[in-house]
Amino acid sequence: MDSLEDIQHYKEAKASMECPFCKEKEMRSENAEVETEEENLPYMLQAPRYTLDDVFLPEKSKLQVDEALAKINNFHKIYIEWGFKAVDPCGAGTVLNFFGKPGTGKTMTAEALAGTLGKKFISLGMSDVESKYMGETAKNIRAAFECAKKVDAVLFFDEADTLLGARLSNVTQGIDNEVNSLRSTLLIELEKFEGIVIFATNFEKNYDKAFVSRITHHIQFDLPDQEGLRKIWDKFLVPQIPLDGDRECILSKLADISLGLAGRDVRNCMRLALPKAIMHDNEDESVLKLEHLVSAIGEVRNHEKVGTEVSKSRESSRAALRAIGVKINKEETNNQE
Repeated sequence: MDSLEDIQHYKEAKASMECPFCKEKEMRSENAEVETEEENLPYMLQAPRYTLDDVFLPEKSKLQVDEALAKINNFHKIYIEWGFKAVDPCGAGTVLNFFGKPGTGKTMTAEALAGTLGKKFISLGMSDVESKYMGETAKNIRAAFECAKKVDAVLFFDEADTLLGARLSNVTQGIDNEVNSLRSTLLIELEKFEGIVIFATNFEKNYDKAFVSRITHHIQFDLPDQEGLRKIWDKFLVPQIPLDGDRECILSKLADISLGLAGRDVRNCMRLALPKAIMHDNEDESVLKLEHLVSAIGEVRNHEKVGTEVSKSRESSRAALRAIGVKINKEETNNQE
């Protein structure tokens, strides 16, 4: 009878004689199986386009994001070596809430966090999970968490106030039951999920308190200060763009006159300014001038007068809130009337 050592030597010798082309074919087959599995998932996986090195964050927000990363990257030390799991057995998951004004980088930071961690990214909104069929919306929420768990992806919910609003106490219609079922399911999934979930909202005050207490880190995204704006302008004024004048002087001027704008606004300014440079000059000699950028900033500031974050009409506001399931009590109704 052969010894265990002889059997091991035989296996190693056989492995060394394997055809390299067969090995390559086997690897291609395995990769194809993984790709097919991802294609069959109910939600689309994204390969993150950014890492946190690509994102500008105010110092306070950056510190909070770094602390969240420290918790994720040092889970074994905190929960196993230091024994914290004994008193926090459900702490394997990390739930982040990014809140703040529109255009301050919440969605981009969520994707960049996934990129930094080397994970895939699943981005969802209310329209991706809601269904006109009773019970299907809650089922879709469960499927989203199962999908993220299966491929170890970061799960991101945009416009999260539509999902995390207060549950309804006076249930009168089937839609009310559906809203409560959705939110109860989400609470349960958050409690048992061991991955990373990120919510983003402009209206954090609409959150149900039960969700607030289940969120690990609440990270506020503020408008950039003058130094922050300078860095954002520097990023968008890529080196290939020909500038008329000293770059440093232009950046300082732009940071000064664009105070109050968000990163998304700066991007929109560039989208408006670059065609001006081509239209107003000979195409072969086109350069981007400060006057083009100043004009674009003025246009973006005028855009702020169009529309509003929340409807000023009392009735339309109340109807919109009801549509997303926010409870409106009698006392609030009387005060408004």
